[in-house]
Amino acid sequence: MEIFPPLSSSELLPLPAGLSHLENLAGKAQDYARKARAENTHRAYAADWKHYTRWCARRGLSETPPEPQQIGLYLADLASAGGASVRSIERRLSGLAWMFRQGKMPMDRTDPHIREVLAGIRKAHGRPPVTKDALLASDILSMIEMLGRDLRGLRDRAILLLGFAGGLRRSEIVGLDHGPNETEDGRGWIEILEGGVILHVKGKSGWREVEIGPGSSDLSCPVQALKTWMTLGRIAHGPVFRGITRDGRRIQSERLSDRHVARLVKKMAMAAGIRGDLSEGEREKRFSGHSLRAGLATAAQVEERFVQRHLGHTTAEMTRRYQRRGERFKINLTKAAGL
Repeated sequence: MEIFPPLSSSELLPLPAGLSHLENLAGKAQDYARKARAENTHRAYAADWKHYTRWCARRGLSETPPEPQQIGLYLADLASAGGASVRSIERRLSGLAWMFRQGKMPMDRTDPHIREVLAGIRKAHGRPPVTKDALLASDILSMIEMLGRDLRGLRDRAILLLGFAGGLRRSEIVGLDHGPNETEDGRGWIEILEGGVILHVKGKSGWREVEIGPGSSDLSCPVQALKTWMTLGRIAHGPVFRGITRDGRRIQSERLSDRHVARLVKKMAMAAGIRGDLSEGEREKRFSGHSLRAGLATAAQVEERFVQRHLGHTTAEMTRRYQRRGERFKINLTKAAGL
C-alpha cells in the first residue's frame, strides 16, 4: 500500500459551493500546512510507515485500519525481537499516528492495547537519556589544528568555530544563507557588522538573532574564519556552507547536508585525541553535532539568561540540560550537610 498522500487543498480547507474564487487561497493554506513540520520529520514519518507496512506484510496483516491490538503487537516486537530503544519506539508510534491521521483514520493511543504495552516497554527497557559530550574551547582549538589549509579546511574551520560560538544546531549551521530571502530552503542569513556578526536564525522556537563576537586571536576567531571562507570561497549569494569537488578546487552550488556537521565533529574529535582515556569505539559514541551547542552552554561563564537567549531555549531548565560539565560539584551538598 502506498504511503498516505498529503492532504489536498479541499481536504485541508473545505470550500462551500459558490466559493470557487477562494481556491487559490486554499492552495496557499495547503502550502503553509506542508511547512508546519520540518522536512526531516516528514522523511522520518514516511520511514516509520514503510517499516510498519513491511511488518504487516510479513505477517499477513492489513495495515489499515489502525487496530490497537495489532499496533500493540508491533510495539512489543520492536522492543523484544527488534531491540529498538524506547525513544525509537515512541518515535515510530508518533509517525504511525500522524500517517493514520493523514488517511482520516485516527489511531487511539489511549487504548489499553497501546498505552499499557508502551508503559511496560518503558519500564522494562527504559534507560537514562544518552547525552553527547560537550566540546569546550580547548577541544575546538585542538580540532581545527587538524584541518588542512585548503578550501575544505577553511570551510570546516568556519563551521566548527561558528557552530560553537553560536551554540547552533547542525541544521541551523548549514541552513545559513549569505543574505535574506535568497533560497527557499534557507533557515537564516548572515549580517556582517563592524563589531562582529549577527546570525538571523530560524530555530525550533522561531526566529532569533545570535550575536557572534570576535575571538581573542585570529586562530580562534569565528568571525575571521567565516569572512575568510566567504571571501576565498566566493560566497556572494545563496548557501554559505556548500560542498566541494573531490579535487578540492571548485565550490559547488548545493547546500551541505546537516549530516556533514555531525560527521565533521566526530572525525575531528577523534583525530585530535579528545577523550583519549576511552576506547576508540566509546569515543566515537561520545560526539555529534550537538557537542558544539552543549560546549558553548557549558563553557560560557556568563549569566544563565544570556546563554538561554543565545541558544533560543524557552526555559532555563532546558539550558541547564546543556551545561554538561561546567556546573558539576559547584554546589557540594555533602559538605553543606556537615560531612
